[in-house]
Amino acid sequence: MTGNQTGNEKAQGPKHKRDLTRRKVVVAGAGAVAAVGVGGAVVATASAGTTTKGSAKPLASTSASAGEECYQLTSETTEGPYYIDADKLRRDITEDKEGIPLTLRLKVIDSGTCEPIRDAAVDIWHCDALGLYSGYESFSEGGGTAPTGAPSGEPTGEPPTGEPPAGGGGGGHEEPTSDTRYLRGTWKTDKQGLVTFTTIFPGWYRGRCVHIHTKVHVNGEWTDAGYEGGNTCHTGQFFFDEESVLASAEVEPYSTSTTERTTLDDDTIYDGSGTQGGLLKLKYKKGDIAKGVVGSLTLGVDPEATNTGTDDSVQPGASETTSESASAS
Repeated sequence: MTGNQTGNEKAQGPKHKRDLTRRKVVVAGAGAVAAVGVGGAVVATASAGTTTKGSAKPLASTSASAGEECYQLTSETTEGPYYIDADKLRRDITEDKEGIPLTLRLKVIDSGTCEPIRDAAVDIWHCDALGLYSGYESFSEGGGTAPTGAPSGEPTGEPPTGEPPAGGGGGGHEEPTSDTRYLRGTWKTDKQGLVTFTTIFPGWYRGRCVHIHTKVHVNGEWTDAGYEGGNTCHTGQFFFDEESVLASAEVEPYSTSTTERTTLDDDTIYDGSGTQGGLLKLKYKKGDIAKGVVGSLTLGVDPEATNTGTDDSVQPGASETTSESASAS
């Protein structure tokens, strides 16, 4: 996936040069790491696109023969400017944010062997129901017209009064402007490669469709201090179909938004490849999405690759590890 940008997304390079071989999850409170392995044994119901000859088999009984891939790699995307490295080790990232409950069930597998990847550190982060990113609220003011159907793609009404977020666009990083950290978290995959997050259905902002950011870190070590070393093997985004987004727009607080919305088809980041491109499989009660949504996906990754989603990323196939660690920002 390329770093195609809307006019609202920043193209400048990173403001700082982070050591991408270093990573640490700061654990708040005693015993937090010990709790990482508890729970999370929920079966994901969606998978990346299959490439095996013949019909696809259940993951548990699938194996890859020599020179044959059983799963395609999940699409890489840019990191976006609003990533905050490993700030919260938790599965419930909701805090006090209002919105439609969302349970996100992910499975991480090696795309070459189909084996689940255990002890990977999975990050997710996304905006709230009104399009605000924690740590970057000052970048997220503005308005337009509330969506009542498929948008035309052209904003109407008064132009935004502030600078809209560019979360998911170019690789340039912005430093946080506040200490809020809602709707961000990191958690550990279990022996089946599974990890589950509790959050809310994301809202939207000008220039992007509804999405969630993710990173997968492997080959590191979980210690009393958190997660250290290793390489970021995947940087991507999860997407929502139009039917679910239009349904969410009828529910408060989403219905109070006055911001122009970009459709999935018009988004510059989603590559149109379905589950391989990060399109979630969603389950919810039709006509009553407010009761909650379950989203699931299997991520096919190359554990030896480094895909940070930034301008200075190492190309896939090159692995970077270190025994050192840097404190989270």
